[in-house]
Amino acid sequence: MRKSGIDIEKKSSAVTLSDMELFVFPELLYSLVLANIMSPRIWRWRRQSWFKGIKEMSPLRRIHRLKQFVMDNYAFNLDIETWGLTSKSRELDRFRSFVDEKILARSNALFGYEGDKYYFDIDIRRHFGLEKYSDDVIPYWKTETVEAMDAFRHKQFYSSGAGECVSLAALYAAALFIVAAIPLRDIFLMGTALHSQNFVNLGKGVLTNNRRIVTKNMWFNGTTLSAKARRALENEKVTVVAHESGYVHTLYEKATIDPAEYSLFSKKLRSYLKTELSAPVFGAFLRRRWDLHKCFQLRGLIRGHERYVGLETLFEYELKHPYFLTDSTRKDLINTVSPTDFHASALNGRIVLNDIESHLLKHPLDLSDIESVKVFEEKFSKGCFSFRKLISAIKDFCITEPQLPDIKNKKFVREMSPGIEPDMDRDAVIKRLSSIRKNNETVDLAFYAFRDMRECETGPFAYAAVCRNPVSLEAVKGLSVEEAIAHIRAFNDESIYDEDYRIAQPDEVWNFVRGDGLEKAFLAANIFCARDPRKDLSIELSKGEAILRCGKRKEVFPSRKTVKENKIILGRW
Repeated sequence: MRKSGIDIEKKSSAVTLSDMELFVFPELLYSLVLANIMSPRIWRWRRQSWFKGIKEMSPLRRIHRLKQFVMDNYAFNLDIETWGLTSKSRELDRFRSFVDEKILARSNALFGYEGDKYYFDIDIRRHFGLEKYSDDVIPYWKTETVEAMDAFRHKQFYSSGAGECVSLAALYAAALFIVAAIPLRDIFLMGTALHSQNFVNLGKGVLTNNRRIVTKNMWFNGTTLSAKARRALENEKVTVVAHESGYVHTLYEKATIDPAEYSLFSKKLRSYLKTELSAPVFGAFLRRRWDLHKCFQLRGLIRGHERYVGLETLFEYELKHPYFLTDSTRKDLINTVSPTDFHASALNGRIVLNDIESHLLKHPLDLSDIESVKVFEEKFSKGCFSFRKLISAIKDFCITEPQLPDIKNKKFVREMSPGIEPDMDRDAVIKRLSSIRKNNETVDLAFYAFRDMRECETGPFAYAAVCRNPVSLEAVKGLSVEEAIAHIRAFNDESIYDEDYRIAQPDEVWNFVRGDGLEKAFLAANIFCARDPRKDLSIELSKGEAILRCGKRKEVFPSRKTVKENKIILGRW
């Protein structure tokens, strides 16, 4: 078939939704959110006993309730086996007409980005098992729809649903809207080069981070989980921000997001990422800084006598008990400490944390005020640390400046808003989105991500099926065509998509060992195409059957699926 242009590349990318495709076509991030909103799966969550009475809860409690459901039902998955491998050269050849290779390399980890040195210090290729391949080989990390996430239950070694960070971000955004009744205008998706997460404009702000949520207090609590949640925004540029009003992308001059909404988001996110230095925040800072524990001690009253204990000891006890040094459970934490860990006299060379806390209660430390910092230094600079380095580290802990896309030189193109609200039912949502497809490209692409083959062209789906499904090809390498077809026929006949007009891609069929006959026909076509791309290849739907023709060969699979065209011509693009 002829070389594909941007239209079919974009529409087929809405089907496969790989991480690299989301970076090249920023509309797709929100298209996946809308696809999940159209899916019946998340709407069914409302009937779960876990969500009984959720309407009477406060918005934040609703989000916490949702978080626990996600934690219980989905695992984080980012291996290279699930969706297989491709190569930089192959993908760059696809995208060369749409984006500059050097710019792409500066914004996407798969093409050379090194913004977060942590990943490269641990050797990211070895971390993911890529060291056995040439540097040109990269993972085909595909973002899953909610159906594909749920289908991991059918995959060996999984007992729940699963998905990678973009999948979880899109799942959260849809579920926040459907289950927690958070308006879409309050949900912003952020994609960095190595991570995706959401910011919810509620109260002081809430981040969704993989399966968890992070409130502002949690962001500044100094725990290991907090440190992991902070890593992306502390170290990486935010490449794309997506919202119901549109997107803004660092690479592209065009932006479709409402500038006022983006300004509000920027302001609220910066406020979320900044705090004053209070006594609890200073304690949380020390929790994160293991190198400083030896410089501080806590004074406590034990049986009427002053006793002292090193901070490293207290933080070790924190790991063993559900109490914290920095909140109202401090007394309970101290009560768990063994008497032998206390000292009758203050430890030499250590600053007493209680004294700093008392000072901060009376004189809050404004890190931008030289005089305020000077007073603090005069009282507490005699510890076993460099005071300047301490203040610098405290500033880094208390203030994260997000590296957001600059909108000063963007050309804004407004699109019609999706216009859907939490009080609408699913049918009304789909009807509204269907009515504006011609006026909103993100919405139009959402139907491809949704796999609605009643309304969408089959060409992009077919193109993706025979060009971007390497797992099934690798799996049948040692089998003859006859053996591979027999293997496919033995799969469960149930599609991972409930509706008859939605279709799974070949690697979804292979990974989850199930599929309708039409989906099995596409899987077989992928194998035929890879073995001999010169042969004529087509799939016909007729009287409940999917008929795959490859040259003179004919394979028939029973099928309940329906698509827009009854005959689909396939081949290598």
